[in-house]
Amino acid sequence: MRIIDTHLHLIYPERFSYPWLSGALDRPWTVNDYFAEALPLGIESALHMEVDVAEPQMLAESEFVVTLPRIAGAIAACRPEHMNFVDQIEQLSEHPHITGVRRILHESPDDLSQSDLFVENIRHLPDYDLSFDLCVRADQLPIGQMLAERAPDVTFILDHCGVPDVTGAGLDPWRENISRLARVPNVNAKISGIVAYAGADWTVDSIRPYVVHIIESFGWDRVVWGSDHPVVTRTGSLTRWVEATHEIIKGASDHEKARLLHANAERIYKV
Repeated sequence: MRIIDTHLHLIYPERFSYPWLSGALDRPWTVNDYFAEALPLGIESALHMEVDVAEPQMLAESEFVVTLPRIAGAIAACRPEHMNFVDQIEQLSEHPHITGVRRILHESPDDLSQSDLFVENIRHLPDYDLSFDLCVRADQLPIGQMLAERAPDVTFILDHCGVPDVTGAGLDPWRENISRLARVPNVNAKISGIVAYAGADWTVDSIRPYVVHIIESFGWDRVVWGSDHPVVTRTGSLTRWVEATHEIIKGASDHEKARLLHANAERIYKV
């Protein structure tokens, strides 16, 4: 079963500045290194997810990564809180392989995404055929829902299963907030990043309830899969995460598996 990875981070420190980068991730993570492990796992291509480079380099990052082999598209960094946001997305729209944008919200004040300017700017995305990756913590799911409801024509993709507290066995209130968010028809969900919040001793059984609830809430037509590489290496490996995914969905039909692993990505991200 072929896989399109919808959440790959590449790090090229010789080209770009990453103000947040530290620890084990503070080194080059190249496309060749990634696909050396990914190809044998069935991952045939990937969408690059912006890596929060220094703000003046945001466009250059996406312009660079779409030139790399097997990168099917890019989700670019953006700043909807700025007055010049439309100018930003006009520039992005000139590059056909830039398919969406993201503004990291899980490390931002809650009110950032709730301002009238932010919402009005986000509403322009469909004019440029761009989606919005919604990266919020579990406690921010209600404000993510408010944003999606105020921009009903925008296609949203919830990153990292909504960042549940797996190590704290935090199914609730995450579970109910996910169920509510899934009722908003313009929101999709990405099964990614969950092992980063599950601790180094995570097992398939410890993450299964979260993955299953996402699929049950959003349905097989509104879910995509992502590696969150190299963040996934903090508590495991790409190989371990792919194997866990296959174990969790082994009871699904081939058609359902295909929708999660590649078909929905091709439709939602237009790659």
